[in-house]
Amino acid sequence: MDNAIYVGLSRQMTLQRQLDVAASNMANMDTAGFKVEHLRVVTDPETAPHASAGFGRAAIKYALDNGVGRDFSEGALEHTGAVFDVALDGAAGFFSVQTPQGVQYTRDGRFGTNAQNQIVDHDGNTVLDNSGGAISVDPTKAAPVIGKDGTVSQQDATGHLNVIGRIGVTRFDNRGALSKEGGNRFSDSSGQAGAQTARDVTMDQGFVEKSNVNAVVEVTSLIDITRAYERVQNLITSTQDLSTKAIDALGKMN
Repeated sequence: MDNAIYVGLSRQMTLQRQLDVAASNMANMDTAGFKVEHLRVVTDPETAPHASAGFGRAAIKYALDNGVGRDFSEGALEHTGAVFDVALDGAAGFFSVQTPQGVQYTRDGRFGTNAQNQIVDHDGNTVLDNSGGAISVDPTKAAPVIGKDGTVSQQDATGHLNVIGRIGVTRFDNRGALSKEGGNRFSDSSGQAGAQTARDVTMDQGFVEKSNVNAVVEVTSLIDITRAYERVQNLITSTQDLSTKAIDALGKMN
């Protein structure tokens, strides 16, 4: 009977983690560029500790947290009209930003400028160009124009557009190897994601990519997780009651 309790407890632990992940999805439903996450649950086969050799060794399977998987599909584009807002058209690429912890990657294109007139993300990290450098704008000139290919241009006194930089975009062969960081950013801390320059990704100025969280799916998931937790708890309680009754019966026999 103890084995049934242990299996139930292992499932409750993964359900608690699933609840945390689903709640995080809901909390980030309005976060630009956020990618929905789901817990990967697998079974961990173990040999029952009290299995009798005479009756064979019965296998039991514990529920195991196997990490978080992410859906990197593209979210809907929302028009903001802001000059420095940029959305990637397609799910393949990421913007590159320079953070104190090194280069990180994001789909959140809510950009602006800092005191040095460099293009930065919403946390103040420098947005990198296709050569890994900063892009500086001239505040005395017209508002920048960001082309479909990421080129940033400003109009001079004669009305001519001069290119001042090009927003860099990085793609990965294995996005599953990316590590989640704070601020809705990712890093290639393992070096196994296969980073490379994305040259065929287009951009839309004045738009941001919304999260790809489906509110209906997540609410349904929260309900299912809560009900599953209650069912497992009932199973554990019933098993404990049976164990108590069995002990009482044996005591009376003696």
